[in-house]
Amino acid sequence: MSIKRLASCRLQLGHGPLIATAVHDGHDIRPDLRPYIALSESGRYREEDPFTGIWAEVAPSRVIALRSRFEVDLNRPRESAIYRTPEDCWGLALYAQQPPEVLLERSLAEYDEFYDTMHEFLSNVVREHGRFVVFDLHSYNHRRAGPRGPQADPMHNPQVNVGTESIDRDRWGGVVDAFCESLRAADFPGGRLDVRENVKFKGGNWSRWVNKNFPNEGVAIAIEFKKFFMDEWTGLPDWNLISAVSTALKATIDPVLGALERA
Repeated sequence: MSIKRLASCRLQLGHGPLIATAVHDGHDIRPDLRPYIALSESGRYREEDPFTGIWAEVAPSRVIALRSRFEVDLNRPRESAIYRTPEDCWGLALYAQQPPEVLLERSLAEYDEFYDTMHEFLSNVVREHGRFVVFDLHSYNHRRAGPRGPQADPMHNPQVNVGTESIDRDRWGGVVDAFCESLRAADFPGGRLDVRENVKFKGGNWSRWVNKNFPNEGVAIAIEFKKFFMDEWTGLPDWNLISAVSTALKATIDPVLGALERA
């Protein structure tokens, strides 16, 4: 397996048509931007997707972010990939002072490098394997009322939200169904996982970009795990649950790749 490091992420190139990405796993901020940041590390960490990089290791090829989404958000369209105001990022005051535009342009250059590299990488996978599937891994908060506040209503906040709005179900529906059904069937601590489509999220820019640019060759499934595996306010992980998520994801691989071959 070869490893390529971009400014924004680490790309590990393995064999096969399965790719896992964790584009919000990163926490780093470029040194030239740090003096302008007011938001604490814990505040940034709360809105990032820690541990998704660990889950990405289920795939032979994976892309794991190094940069924080607070520097450049690879899962948003280019025009909104930089958080400029609190309204862009959950009402949080990111900057003590607005950074010079030249520094933000450097962040956008990293964004462009990421998407250019992903186009080249996925095109190579298509040439080698004919088709591919991307597990686009994320997590989301469900205790926004505070550390002692109530959890968000489980009816509208499944343990696993699968975003499929941008997927051509006529072509790739079998792959999506294989993923959801096998994840629901996985043996999980406390009972089967609640896996539902498009309840909380419908998929961000990264999965939409893949599905738009490779409509006949590949499919990207946006997978959001509710942060039941950690304390989203303190950042403390439950390693047993984090490991159980990895095991559950591994159980989806054979069914998904089988459905990919039949698609």
